[in-house]
Amino acid sequence: MYIDGQTPLDEDEKEGLRIKSISTRGELDEFEQLNIEQAIQWTLGKKWSQEYILSEEFVKELHRQMYKEVWKWAGEFRKTNKNIGVDKYQISVSLKQLLGDCLYWIAHKTYTEDEIAIRFKHKLVQIHCFPNGNGRHSRLMADIIISHIFGKPFFSWGRNNLTKKGEARQNYLSAIRLADKGNYDSLTRFSRS
Repeated sequence: MYIDGQTPLDEDEKEGLRIKSISTRGELDEFEQLNIEQAIQWTLGKKWSQEYILSEEFVKELHRQMYKEVWKWAGEFRKTNKNIGVDKYQISVSLKQLLGDCLYWIAHKTYTEDEIAIRFKHKLVQIHCFPNGNGRHSRLMADIIISHIFGKPFFSWGRNNLTKKGEARQNYLSAIRLADKGNYDSLTRFSRS
């Protein structure tokens, strides 16, 4: 049993790392978080159209900005199947469908602004476009949709690190499971808690 963050990475987990000295989950999390903070800075003050934000190009570029200092494959769709997500050959098609759906939801005010961003986030993570970082990427996409398209404040996401075990992560995962069944109320509430 390892202390939290000290779990060694196995050789498969190290595949594609730019920083060869990373050897534990804690070190990886730390480097990823630093890169994510740089990506958040990159988004601030930008003026993007909703059509650009809701494009495959932007989805990939945001992931690249979030992980380019850590992973060689940052911003590239996964090339293998996982136990979660659509088949690797369906990623682009599924993403295009989601992007179109979101543009429709916005144009027709199908849901509240918060729910549009949360539905997009949830469905994006279900597609699971990338080898790693899909949850954090989908949350930042939701933040960009809510702030850049709707002009509302970023989500607070329980005001905790959702990658670490704890009550906030448990509440988040419970809300995700309800969203998996089509009930977005808990996830939308959690996003503002």
